[in-house]
This record gives sequence, C-alpha cells and structure tokens, in this order.
Amino acid sequence: MPGAPGTSGRVRTAGGRRAVAGSPYGGCAGAGGNAGPVVASEPAAGTSTRAHTARVGAGQGRGLHGGAGQGSGMAGPGSGTGPGSGSGTGTGPGPGTGPGAGGRRSAPRRQAAREPAARTYARALPVVPVRARGLTIEGADGRRYLDCVSGAGTLALGHNHPVVLDAIRAVLDSGAPLHVMDLTTPVEDAFVTELLRTLPPGLADRARVRFCGPAGTAPVDAAVALARAATGRTRVVTVTDADADADADETFLDDDHGGGPGRERPAGLLLEPVRSEAGVRPVPDGLVRRLRARAADRAVPLIVDETGTGVGRTGAYWAFEHSGVTPDVLVLAKAIGGSLPLAVVVHREDLGEPDRTVGAFRGNQLALAAGAATLAHVREHRLAEHAATLGGRMLTGLRALAAEFTCVGDVRGRGLMAGVELVAPDTAPDVTAHGARPGTAVRPGTAAHLAAAVRRECLRRGLIVDVAGPRANVVRLLPPLIVTEEQMSAVLDRLADAVRAVDRDRPGGSVPLRGKRGPR
Repeated sequence: MPGAPGTSGRVRTAGGRRAVAGSPYGGCAGAGGNAGPVVASEPAAGTSTRAHTARVGAGQGRGLHGGAGQGSGMAGPGSGTGPGSGSGTGTGPGPGTGPGAGGRRSAPRRQAAREPAARTYARALPVVPVRARGLTIEGADGRRYLDCVSGAGTLALGHNHPVVLDAIRAVLDSGAPLHVMDLTTPVEDAFVTELLRTLPPGLADRARVRFCGPAGTAPVDAAVALARAATGRTRVVTVTDADADADADETFLDDDHGGGPGRERPAGLLLEPVRSEAGVRPVPDGLVRRLRARAADRAVPLIVDETGTGVGRTGAYWAFEHSGVTPDVLVLAKAIGGSLPLAVVVHREDLGEPDRTVGAFRGNQLALAAGAATLAHVREHRLAEHAATLGGRMLTGLRALAAEFTCVGDVRGRGLMAGVELVAPDTAPDVTAHGARPGTAVRPGTAAHLAAAVRRECLRRGLIVDVAGPRANVVRLLPPLIVTEEQMSAVLDRLADAVRAVDRDRPGGSVPLRGKRGPR
C-alpha cells in the first residue's frame, strides 16, 4: 500500500509486529494489528510484553525511531540506546509513572483524587499513554491504539513526528531563550515567513501577524477586538447551523436586521468553515462566497476561524480556499503549533493595529519552531492533497455504514475531518450543548448513549475516537495528515466492527429507522 507523502518506505520489524512499507515510522496498522513505534529492544521468546517493558523501565531507555541518539526511560531513571543516528542516555519520567513502577494501575486513581470532573477525556478514554508516534499511542498496559482524535486536531503530523522533534531539539541545543514575549528572534522570523508563504497573495501581501496567548478563546477575542476597533461598532454575528441549513438569511448583515430600524451593522462576521464542535458541519462553499460578497458591500470584516480546520486538515491548506474567498481576519491555532500551544491572528494591515497585548505566553520559541517545521512539511509534501484523497476514501467508507446500519444517520465532513451521527427512536434532546464533551452522562437508549457506546467499543478494538455535537451524538474522526491507506483501512474496519456491536445490542436494533432496511 502506498504511504503518506514524505514518509519512509522502509520495512522494519519490532516486538514481533509486522512493519508495513509506506508507514511513516516503520510501524504497522493492518487489519490485524496496530501501528506503533519501532523499539530498541524486543522481548525474549516466551516473555510477555508487559514483563519485558517492566524490566526495560527499571534500567534501560527505549528509543524512538528517528531520534538523534535519544533514548527515553520508561519507569525510572536509566540509560538506553535509540535506533536513530547515534546512541545516548535517556531519562525516564520518574518513579511511579511507567508500567514498571505500578503507574498503570495507580495513575488514573491519583488523577481522579487530585483533579475535578473537568478532566473529560480521561473519564471517557481510560488510557494512560506512555509512548506515541504517528497515528499510534501505546498505553501503560502495553496496548496500542490508533488515535483519531489527534489532540482535537492539534496533531497535523501525528505524535512526535521527526521533523517536529528535530526542530524542537535544534532550539534546545542552541541555547536560545525559550520564552521572550514578542521580541523578534530567528525562530519567530522563520515561523512568520513560512506562515505567509502558505497564505493566498491577496492576504499575505498586506498582512499583519499578531501572536496571542494559546488559550482557546484568546485568538477569537483578539480578532473580535480588532474588528470592533477598526469599525467603531460592537455587534459581531456568527454563522450558525441554522443559517447554513437555511442557506442563510443574509440580511443579518443589514443595519436594521433583527432589531428594528437603527440597529447598527455588525463589527464583524465570524465564520468557521467546518463547525467541528457542532458535529462536523461544513458551511456550503456557495454560502461562504455570498457572505463574503455581502460583507464586503457593507464594509463588515469577514473573520474566518481556522482553529480546527487549518494546515491541510480539510483537503486544502486553509479551509476558506475551497470557496475561493479571502478573509479580512484569519484566526489560527492548534495545528500551527506543531503539537505545542500557539495562536495567531492574521489580518489586513488597513484594519489597524490595536495596542492591547493578548496573553503573556505569545513568544514560546519551541512552539514557533515546531509550528514552522509543521507548516513547511505539510506544504512541501503536499499533505493537504493527501488529506483530500484519503478523506474522500474515509467518507465513502463511513457512508457505507449509514447504508448498512439503522443506528447511523448523517455522515458529513471534509478531508480528514468526519462526523458520524448516531440516531435513535427517541429524538428528544439528550444533553445540552455543553454536554458534548467526553465523559458526559447520557440517558440509556438515546442517540448520545449510542455514540458513547460506539466510542467505548472502538476503544476496546484499539481505536480512539471523539464524540461531539450539541446532543453528543456524533462520533468524530480527526486522523493526522500522515495516515496511510493501510492505516485508514484499519480505522474503518474497527469502527465498522464497533458500530456493528452497538447496533446488535441496542434495544430495537432490528427495527429499521427512516425506512433504511428491513429486519435482519
């Protein structure tokens, strides 16, 4: 099977697992096995993986493929030899955190005792990660999982991609300061140069790049503040699901819309090309083009939020490129940091430059280096095109589920960003919009209960997926851009098996919904 562009075609074996040509890290993710990192040492015949890793953690590091002589201990301080370009010593994460020191059983209990219920992913996905590479996470119990959450889309290149690790090591080895607020550094200059290279000329030629704190709302707040300062107005409107589904009442940009004569025009129009948290809902390209034209006619800045859709995720480098528009303000976060926290607002220079700073952590050099490496790798290896190709295959496979199983309703998405909506006879709202986060309690028999069950069955089969949507009934898949064809086959096979198990066991599972098919 061909691999993702820019990945190695070498075939290696480790730990008794078969490695597949074309896998980015020499790992395997066929229908019968998980992809995973190549390890420095293998268990002796007759030795279980758990027993072997416990011994490794006690005194030997375990290197990651591509590491420049870096080993990493598993349970405590130790030395190890990595299979990269040289050998060296590695330091473990400390006693009690690896499988050789009881971390597998005690870490979740300690977390539950120390942290509040807001640790939503940990409650829904009881995995203690100790290693990760590409699409694969290895838990403290030795199990490997295909990760289709990707840090909610943060990991464009998957876990610990070599180009990201090399960029981070280069900064660490250089002795450069790690945090300098917004002072100019060679690392910051390289990031801005690469970012502007990826933008369309209509924006890049007259752009200002503003760094924000990496908190989730900081870049959106900065973009809204910019639009308000530039226009002297305060109201900001957003494109909701209802607007998209109804093809939008575009008069909401008029002065008197919804509030009677005299109501001001908006200061800005805020649009997400794909509403991921709303259940992976793409906004139609035609609607985006009409809103762009109407906003321009009324001197309303168009703010496009690419926090979850940028850097190739949807099959174009930036999701707004599908519709051919150019935004006035662009909100960027998640993938642009190369797995580290980073947020940026790019805007037209004629919108002004507010003096107010946004966040103390806007100059992290490691995030800038990782981000520049990620942006360049996605561009140079045409990973957006790869995402479009494999994303099309993923959506085709998911739509086959909708044709087969009555509990699967709508399937939607774009590129490597997909949502599978679960349906049930009880169509009453299951939870509030805030209940879409992992770990939310839902009523048995509802669509949200089915989605939670599918996620649980996926985890049992070595697949990590998310649940989103205002009713928490959409299974969301966000595989990294480096996913291979064979890995995608494994993802689809495991998801189909999980849906089959849930559909078989649910009450009324043999009763067709919406006339899809007869009793089995």
